Amino acid sequence: MADGMLSQEEIDALTKGIDSNASEASTPTTEEETAVDVAEPAETSATAAQSSDVVLTDIEKDTLGEIGNISMGSAATTLSLLLGHKVSITTPNVSLETMADIKTHYPMPYLIVGVGYTAGIDGNNVLAIQAADAAIIADLMMGGDGTNIENSELDEIRKSAVSEAMNQMMGSVSTSLSQIFNKKIDISPPQIQVVDMATADIITDLWGNNEPIIKISFKMEVEGIIDSEIMQILPLTVSRELVESLTTATAAAVEKVSMPAESQPAPSAPEPAAQPMQQQMPAAQSAPSMQQPQAVPMQSPSVNSQAIVSNVPVQPAQFTPLSVGPVEVNNANINLILDVPLNVTVELGSTKKSIKEILDLSSGSVIELDKLAGEPVDILVNGRLLAKGEVVVIDENFGVRITDIASQAERAKKLQ
Repeated sequence: MADGMLSQEEIDALTKGIDSNASEASTPTTEEETAVDVAEPAETSATAAQSSDVVLTDIEKDTLGEIGNISMGSAATTLSLLLGHKVSITTPNVSLETMADIKTHYPMPYLIVGVGYTAGIDGNNVLAIQAADAAIIADLMMGGDGTNIENSELDEIRKSAVSEAMNQMMGSVSTSLSQIFNKKIDISPPQIQVVDMATADIITDLWGNNEPIIKISFKMEVEGIIDSEIMQILPLTVSRELVESLTTATAAAVEKVSMPAESQPAPSAPEPAAQPMQQQMPAAQSAPSMQQPQAVPMQSPSVNSQAIVSNVPVQPAQFTPLSVGPVEVNNANINLILDVPLNVTVELGSTKKSIKEILDLSSGSVIELDKLAGEPVDILVNGRLLAKGEVVVIDENFGVRITDIASQAERAKKLQ
């Protein structure tokens, strides 16, 4: 540097230093941008994984619906016996929701039945029924007709009555699951509480307000008295365990059925017996066949026939008896309902009358039926024809002697 002026060499040196510093300063920026670019896909991947955990496939929905249909069908049978009215719980609708969604969609009083599994399944579930429907069920259990309901509030007596119904229903559900999954499933005593679904914390305390849960809603009808909905609420983990249990049980059943078919030898015993006969005939005629080859076909039926027949294994013929005793129905599930009472009706006959003829009836009128005198009467069980018979008198009561009845297998099939 001379007189405050920079030489060309000094200017070049300063320029190189600035470029070098700029290059070093820009390097961390590039690394930071690279780090950000790498971190963003990782975060997106985590979000995608979390989203995939709460997706319910169509197969899982169908499986849960089938499980619910079978188990709730058993619960409906139990409730029908308790109420003395026909009960149907059908049409399962499976959806993935949160408790926040349920609170929004069902802001009304509900009877909540909480059940914890103690064996076979790890977790718990909740059965929810509208408080108004619960009050009708309680009235029916106490001998009412279901119309003596001033309000939907349940006092202690009605709550105790409906609690017993719910307890037996959940017991039936547990038994059905044990049969479906072919393993022992036990539940804890149900905890019953009437709550306002919009503000209650009984379920959110179990699973949280925004955690994914499975809601299975069913259409519930009680013989013209109740036409409503009943819900089963399950955590996602329990739902998937139910699906896995059914898949495992189904695979085991298929394997059990297929193993005897693969390992069992062919049952055609007479066919191997005929093969030695064909093999021995040329051996028995080997000598004459070389001298007189043209005579072999004529001699084959008679040469050494006694020796040939003696080598054939003889088994006594077995025929299915024309008259058999009671056939045992090979169905393990039928043992669960052997004590279920059924309505047996003897139908003497029937006829059709116009409205005018019905209105003209009075004491002493005679109605002619479509049955002839002495013709067997129909015996119906739950409205289904299972037998025919003739009317007899037992002491002071009428009775019926069965003269024709369906087989035990047909009867079991009609009662399903």
